[in-house]
Amino acid sequence: MDTILVTGGTGYIGSHTVVELINEGFRALIVDDLSNSNIEVLDGIEKITGVRPGFEKMDICNGPLLKSFMDRHKDITAIIHFAASKSVEESVGKPLKYYRNNLVSLMNLLEEMQTGSVSNLVFSSSCTVYGQPDKLPVTESAPVKKAESPYGNTKKISEDIIADCIKADNSLKSISLRYFNPIGAHPSALIGELPGGIPDNLVPFITQTAIGMRKEIKVFGGDYNTSDGSCIRDYLHVTDLAKAHVVAIKRLLEKRNKSNYEVFNLGTGKGVSVLEVIKTFERANSLTLNYKITGRRAGDIEQVWADTSLANSELGWKAESSLEEALISAWKWEQHYRKKYK
Repeated sequence: MDTILVTGGTGYIGSHTVVELINEGFRALIVDDLSNSNIEVLDGIEKITGVRPGFEKMDICNGPLLKSFMDRHKDITAIIHFAASKSVEESVGKPLKYYRNNLVSLMNLLEEMQTGSVSNLVFSSSCTVYGQPDKLPVTESAPVKKAESPYGNTKKISEDIIADCIKADNSLKSISLRYFNPIGAHPSALIGELPGGIPDNLVPFITQTAIGMRKEIKVFGGDYNTSDGSCIRDYLHVTDLAKAHVVAIKRLLEKRNKSNYEVFNLGTGKGVSVLEVIKTFERANSLTLNYKITGRRAGDIEQVWADTSLANSELGWKAESSLEEALISAWKWEQHYRKKYK
């Protein structure tokens, strides 16, 4: 049984990926500093899978701590690296936090990979590396543009660091997965997206408004050059996204990769506006929501959605869930969580 280290594994995408790894027969080992997640996520993973993953609380920006951990876990065969600060808006105001957290953590991991026995890395990247693309849908060959935010820049720089390390040491292999916009929750409603404070992402803001925690949804910008004036994104169910990580891990372990560094877009291939998401949520869950169009938000791009043909053909992966299914699962999770901790 292969052991996969999942950094940031109690986070939103990380926890769903741990579930899919366990379901596919892998042993998942989590490190997380719990700065943006909750230890009780482990209970949800255990209830879903019947297996409680190994866990250690740790900030992997601490190099000596990470080295000690890796020395104690020589059975790790691959790493999925999620651990990073992820708010576009916060990164604009706190750039040093993002450069420190997101880059130092990656460099520490790569140093351990170079000196140890782990050669396989799946990296959590983002469509933010494309900026505002010249052509849509955006393919992996589209130019990587100047980032619109420090968060986006850390993803671009991280990909460059990985590529440079692999060029210097061809024993290393990596796949960068460029996510578009993950939404939804596990169908069991036992794990889901749980942002601290005011949500930075659209769907948690919608569900928290629906349950009465917030007065209204803020739609940032109503004057973009889109059909209804709101931003357009490619919204992907988190369980589909999680399954893509398992496919990527298998590709590396089974040596099916065509080069030592590969990049794939993960999305649905369809752009949906912010206002369309709100209306779809209302329709799918038989609810009416209050929303207000406000000024544009720093760091946001106008519209982006994926060309997923490369992931479809090379990975054999395809997003299966509909927008409606994702939004129903998100609402189910919100209700379950608030009832549990009322």
